[in-house]
Amino acid sequence: MTTYSRSFRSSPHRDARETWEAVVDLLTQGKSGAARTELLAVGGTAASVIADQAPKDAAIVVTCDGPRTRVYCLYDDNAIDGSDAKEDTLGYDPLKGDWSVSLPCQAEDLDWVNAALIKQSNRVTARDSKQAVGTEGGKSAVSAPLVINPKGFLGS
Repeated sequence: MTTYSRSFRSSPHRDARETWEAVVDLLTQGKSGAARTELLAVGGTAASVIADQAPKDAAIVVTCDGPRTRVYCLYDDNAIDGSDAKEDTLGYDPLKGDWSVSLPCQAEDLDWVNAALIKQSNRVTARDSKQAVGTEGGKSAVSAPLVINPKGFLGS
């Protein structure tokens, strides 16, 4: 599975709501439509997660029928400096086909965040920021070993 990463400047460069809107612009490629409407509908809850700095070390993870996208936020001096920011567009549609967004969240906020999200979207959920996407109980949900196809890799 291919994964791409982006890092957005948040507080104090932009507030949490503006940060979420910038992430939505990236994910929707600036296009209007149902996906954009759904992502903007959860903006208040997503902004709360961003304001709590959960996406600093744990990514907002977007899955779709294509590559996986990880979005991190930069805060404080890193947000002001901006040298670690990577907010450029993606070369693919990160919401292609059956997409979902997993927001990292502090464990003590997880219940209310998920309750708020479900009222607006069935594609956007929250997870404990200490738990990786695709894991349960700390074990990876992927059971198959990684197999490299040398012919495909070498272009033969």
